[in-house]
Amino acid sequence: MQQLFIQRSLANKYVAAYVIVMAFCIVALIVSIGQGSVELPFSTVLLILLKEGFNLPIDAIIDPMYVNIVMEIRLPRVLLAMFVGACLSLAGAAFQGFLKNPLADPYTLGVSSGAAVGAVVVLFFGITLPVIGRFTLPFASVVTGFTTLFIVITFARMVQRSMATETIILAGIIFSSFLGAFISLMISLTGDELRQIVNWLMGSVAMRGWSYLWMIIPCFVIGFTLLFFSRHELNALSFGEETARALGVNIGFRKMTILLGATIVTGGAVAVSGTIGFVGLVIPHLTRLLWGADHRHLLPLSMFIGAGFLALADLVARTLLAPTELPIGVVTAIIGAPIFGLILLRQRRKA
Repeated sequence: MQQLFIQRSLANKYVAAYVIVMAFCIVALIVSIGQGSVELPFSTVLLILLKEGFNLPIDAIIDPMYVNIVMEIRLPRVLLAMFVGACLSLAGAAFQGFLKNPLADPYTLGVSSGAAVGAVVVLFFGITLPVIGRFTLPFASVVTGFTTLFIVITFARMVQRSMATETIILAGIIFSSFLGAFISLMISLTGDELRQIVNWLMGSVAMRGWSYLWMIIPCFVIGFTLLFFSRHELNALSFGEETARALGVNIGFRKMTILLGATIVTGGAVAVSGTIGFVGLVIPHLTRLLWGADHRHLLPLSMFIGAGFLALADLVARTLLAPTELPIGVVTAIIGAPIFGLILLRQRRKA
């Protein structure tokens, strides 16, 4: 009886959690679309989305200019920010669960920097692969991101045979710094030709249309599928490899699946928005504090919170000093660093 009561309580807790985070995403979407140089009322944005986006037969006269602003300018930008936030949060939750360390995320492990190198090379040389066409950019980001992660893990194993998580993170930071310096060197040698790439590297979803959204969606779907179907194994791995093996987990296969899934979503995010820090670090950690470390729920909840958070961060980036637009990576760092500091301080006090 008591066991049944506990199960029902947990189920109710997660139902409430999903309702809260999905409501947060919807509000963040509508608010972000409504605010800007031309402010649109909440009701107007909602009407346009329902009528134009979902083709509902709503008998309402809406200014065509407002429809154009929402459907062609703001909606693709906000949706892109939400997908990027979802991807980075998913990757962060997976890396943190895999390494059992809250400091693990795509940036500290060097995956973001590796993906950025691939994207910079594609953008600078104008490379387009024959079969995949416009998906060359995310493909290159995923390949170089995964290659960087492989090098980081190999280096960590050379430094310490047991590959402690701290060693992997330190190796990731080393390679992240090196690759960042390499990108800076490329920019300094080429002068004005890479000015566009400089702005891109600072993290931005500005001037991105629907084409960029279609670019990230396949990466999101593939990466999320790989990670979601590894959620039970992530729970098992949190108790250690020996316990996971005793529970029947194919350690080698699942490790590769988790790392590949996290790298794919990271590469897709970096390809369309540049490097944005702290999202993959703070959001999964905050979600874990609120609703626990069960990856069956941690992954989707982190995804929704990260989506809403980055949409609001982009809103701050484009409205705080309007008409000047801040890089979204600056906003996430300003917001994320103090939050993460408070989380660590709270944990230390509890310990």
